[in-house]
Amino acid sequence: MKQYQTDLASLMLRIALGIMFLAHGFTKLIVFTPSGTAQYFQSLGFPWFIGYLAIMFEIGGGLLLLLGILTRIVSLLAVIQMIVITFIHSVNGWSFSNAGGGWEYPAFMALTALSLVLLGSGRFSVLAKYLAY
Repeated sequence: MKQYQTDLASLMLRIALGIMFLAHGFTKLIVFTPSGTAQYFQSLGFPWFIGYLAIMFEIGGGLLLLLGILTRIVSLLAVIQMIVITFIHSVNGWSFSNAGGGWEYPAFMALTALSLVLLGSGRFSVLAKYLAY
């Protein structure tokens, strides 16, 4: 495989994962509201402030992924977040269309993020000429 193909694959994964994180972060911010998100996380047994951290990570991390900044770090954190979410949803079965959401979607997102941990930002990132990718 040629290097530009790997760089293009990284770009496509960063765009896909970044958009998904932005969509989920803004849904938590605008639709569910920060306090509603915090209450939901609390109902799952997490401290309330984890809901606020999730919103900040999903929006901030999504933007960083789109720009190709700190891709490996953001993606590693996303892997951890998605593995936790996969276990939370595992009691609901496989399909995300099940009541409460299944585990197939967060598992897929964890593997997508893991791919970016391995690939890095690639040369199609805003800081590529300054950083080793």
